[in-house]
Amino acid sequence: MAKEQKTNAMRMLDRLKIKYEINTYDCDEFIDGVHIADMLGQDYDSTFKTLVTVGKSGEYYVFAIPIHLELDLKKAAQSVGEKSVEMLHVKDINAVTGYIRGGCTPIGMKKQYKTVLHSSISELSRVIISGGRLGTQIILAPSDLIKATAATLADIVQ
Repeated sequence: MAKEQKTNAMRMLDRLKIKYEINTYDCDEFIDGVHIADMLGQDYDSTFKTLVTVGKSGEYYVFAIPIHLELDLKKAAQSVGEKSVEMLHVKDINAVTGYIRGGCTPIGMKKQYKTVLHSSISELSRVIISGGRLGTQIILAPSDLIKATAATLADIVQ
């Protein structure tokens, strides 16, 4: 049997000696997180999507929120000390993060960007995030996700 090919996110977690589980599913094109959670019977509140923004300053910021919620751009900007932030264009995701749409995870990007996780994560025992490619998820303790991304927590949803 072929060995699971590790993503940057998995390699980084291994380096940090952080325990995680991998969940894989069949997927060859982008499907939004809600449909994937429905398909896999996962809880929306503990399954987080990764969103990348660019601030007025030109700096990039990473936000992770439950899949069924919408990022509040004003709250997001405030949480990182920017006047405003806007969503990164889909065509720029790979160049900025090293990941593709649907496989973007806050762990192991090309560069460590300031990362903010929705504050609800502190109420969870485990969180599900993208594993760094389509069809792969990483499941880990919220405290380990915070450690791996040097994230702060804030109320960043509408």
